[in-house]
This record gives sequence, structure tokens and C-alpha cells, in this order.
Amino acid sequence: MSKLVAVVLSSLFIANMAFAQSASDCEAKAIDKNGKALAGAAKTSFMKKCEADALTASCEPKAVSKDGKPLAGAAKTSFMKKCEAEAVTAACETKAVSSAGKPLAGAAKASFIKKCEAEAKN
Repeated sequence: MSKLVAVVLSSLFIANMAFAQSASDCEAKAIDKNGKALAGAAKTSFMKKCEADALTASCEPKAVSKDGKPLAGAAKTSFMKKCEAEAVTAACETKAVSSAGKPLAGAAKASFIKKCEAEAKN
């Protein structure tokens, strides 16, 4: 049981690091055909797609069975959905800080995370 907890916690940490790095990578890639930085709705749309692709890429290598074989079909789809959801939740939890820089708690944290996850889905 303790091994499972350790694996889950380390996976969340790694996914969170990958998500944070992917956001900065996506920011650097947000340029148009003329080499100008994207702005407004075009940038928002690009960033959401880029970050979603990065989440998928970070979960893909973890999609293996207990015996080390790659998952396929419904098992892979289910795993990917769960992995991506956990990565989004972990990223939202790290962003849940007040304007004073202190971690949110209670209802404020729950509300922030719910809003953050909803924005990540869109």
C-alpha cells in the first residue's frame, strides 16, 4: 500500500512539473506565421491546445500494465483520462494561493480548484 501511495504522489509531482514546464514551452511557441506573438483569443486557444497536448504527452509513457506492457484500447483510454485529470488537479492545487501568496484553504481552495479545473477542460 505504501508503494502505491509513493508512486501516486511521485506521479502527481512529475505531472505537475511537466505541466508547469509545458506552459512556459507553449508560451514560447505562441507565435504566428509572421513571427509575431499571438494575442487575445488566438493565444488563448493556442495555449489551451498546446497544454492539453503536453498533458497527453506526459501521461503517455506511464500507460503501462503491471507487467510492463503498454496499455491499449479501453484500458489506455481510461488511464489517460484519469492521468490527465490528476495532472490538472495537481497543477490547480499549486496555483491555489491568495494575493498575499499564502495557500488557500477550505471553501476558497475548493472553489478555486473547481474553477481552475473547469477552465482547463474548456
